[in-house]
Amino acid sequence: MTAIKAAVCHAFGEPLKIETVELRAPALGEVQVDLDAVAICHSDISFWEGGFGGALPAIYGHEAAGRVSAIGPGVRGFEVGDSVCVTLIRACGTCPSCGSGKPTICETPYDGTKGPLTMPDGTPVLQAMASGAFAEKVVVDQSQIVRIPDDVAKDVASLISCGVITGVGAAVNAAGVRAGQDVVVIGAGGVGLNAIQGARIAGARRIVAVDMVEEKLDAAREFGATDGVLASDGKPWRAAKAAMGRGADAVLVTVGVAQAYDEAPRYLARGGNVVMVGMPHVGQDSSYSPLNMADAGQNILGTKMGDVVIKRDIPWMIDLYKQGRLKLDELISNRWSLEQINEAIADTKTGAARRNVILF
Repeated sequence: MTAIKAAVCHAFGEPLKIETVELRAPALGEVQVDLDAVAICHSDISFWEGGFGGALPAIYGHEAAGRVSAIGPGVRGFEVGDSVCVTLIRACGTCPSCGSGKPTICETPYDGTKGPLTMPDGTPVLQAMASGAFAEKVVVDQSQIVRIPDDVAKDVASLISCGVITGVGAAVNAAGVRAGQDVVVIGAGGVGLNAIQGARIAGARRIVAVDMVEEKLDAAREFGATDGVLASDGKPWRAAKAAMGRGADAVLVTVGVAQAYDEAPRYLARGGNVVMVGMPHVGQDSSYSPLNMADAGQNILGTKMGDVVIKRDIPWMIDLYKQGRLKLDELISNRWSLEQINEAIADTKTGAARRNVILF
C-alpha cells in the first residue's frame, strides 16, 4: 500500500477534505499513474453534489494526465515512464458493446467501492468513475489510458481525457456531422466549445452556439461558431434558424439541464438529430412531441464520452492540436493546487470558467 494525498468527499455538497489515503499496488491488467494534472469536470461536481448518487467516502476526478509509475501483471504496450492520458473509459474488450466497437458503453460492471482505495483504517473509498483522480496517484485498468507524446504538456493533455473527446466526439462520431451541414450547440462551456470545434473540423457550414451568457458566445466564436444566440431571448430557436436559413441537421445539447432538452427539437430541420451529451441530475425529466418528431423524420441520439475509441481518437486529436487545428491551451481558465480544490470547484460552478486544472 502507498500513502497518497487526495481530496475526499465524506458528505455530498460539503467541502472536500485533503487527506492521506491508501492506494494498493496495480493488480492484473492495471497500471499506476503518478498524476501531473487533473481537470475539474461538471460531472465531478454533479457527483459531489449527490446528483448522481454513489457511495461515500469517495474520491472524484477523471480527466487526468501523468506518467506510468508501476505496472501490474498482464499489462501490454506500456512501460514505466510513459506519458499518458487517464480516462474513465474502462472497457473489458469482450462484451457485446466492446466487441461492436463501442467501449464507452462497456457492459461489464465495475464496483468502485472494491477498487484500490481505502482510508488508513481500512474503510473502503469509492474510486468514482473508475478513476479517483483528485489524488496524487491512481491505479486504473490498462484500457483507460493512452500513451501521449512527452512534449505535450500534462495540463493540456488532461483536458483531452474527457471534455475534448466528449465534445469533439459528439460532433464527429455521434452526430456524424458532414461537410456542408448546419449544427446548433446548446451550451458554450468546456464540452460545448469542443463540440463546436468538432463541428468545425468536420466541415459544418453554419455552427450556431446558444448560451445564456454573451461572453461565452464570444468564446464560442473564437472556437469556430459562425453565429451566437442568447438562450434568454424569448424563442432562441427562431434566431438560430434565421442564422442558418433553415433548421439544424444536428443539435448537440452539452448542458445538463432538462429544459435545454425540452427545447432542442425546435432547432431541428426535417431529418435532423438531437444529440444528448450533457447529463442532468437523476430525477430530472424532459418531454417532447413524438408525433412531431416522427412526422419530420427526426431522431434523439444518446452519446457517452463522444462514442470515442480512445486508442484511435486521442492520438488523432493530439495530432490536430500539434497542427494548430484543435485549440487546447485556450480551454484552460486557471491552474490550482490540490489544496485549492474547493476554490476551484466554486469557480467552476459560476459557469465562467472553461476548464480549471489542478496541478500536482
